[in-house]
Amino acid sequence: MSHGSIHELRKHPLVFVDDLHGPVLSDDDARHVTKSLRVRPGARLAVGDGHGRWRWVRLGEHGELELELEDETIKVEPEPVVRLTLAFAPVKGDRSDLIVQKATELGIDRIAPVHTSRSVVRWDGERATKNVVRHRRIAKEAAMQSRRTHLPEILAMSGLSAFVEGQSAVAMAEPGGSPLGVIDPPPACLVVGPEGGFDPAELENHYRVGLPGHILRSETAAIVGAALMRSRFDDSQSGVSDGS
Repeated sequence: MSHGSIHELRKHPLVFVDDLHGPVLSDDDARHVTKSLRVRPGARLAVGDGHGRWRWVRLGEHGELELELEDETIKVEPEPVVRLTLAFAPVKGDRSDLIVQKATELGIDRIAPVHTSRSVVRWDGERATKNVVRHRRIAKEAAMQSRRTHLPEILAMSGLSAFVEGQSAVAMAEPGGSPLGVIDPPPACLVVGPEGGFDPAELENHYRVGLPGHILRSETAAIVGAALMRSRFDDSQSGVSDGS
């Protein structure tokens, strides 16, 4: 399959389904497609499985999905060569939701909330579980909006020390740190702390990365950092192929 198919995908609605061979819209997605996007019967849209596999369908008269006879191939957009991770200390209100939404749109592959020693907002127990569910829903909606065929992995809440143990190289967003662009090879994991910053001990043995502008709010720093990290890892090596 050519890159033209991916460009064509960006022009049409994308929804995620459980079965590409017999795709069915959920009630929420059906309302989104017909009410919000105003897709009419007979119109073309794409359905994906969230793991890079997708195909063309047509919307039927009663909201059902009909496999497109003109192109029945299941396409495959390969996994990115480098999987990018953004970790962030939760912030008040719905600003953590904004981080997840924008990081998904920017192409971050793994999104992880972490507790730091100076975290004010803490998610524990049932609250942490509910937030994972909500963030996965937000990421799914953002992926559909941005025509992204790979859903990001939304990790459960963990402590910062436990999280960084599993990373090969970590950049910590810290005022006065080096620009991300001068670190070579660039780290594929960025951690953004709470409003009060990191404890000095948390910065040891990690890259310290300064972000442009003045002192940024945590959610702004996470979004800016995600954009800068994404720009260091373009998808020039990621082709697209036919699948089955």
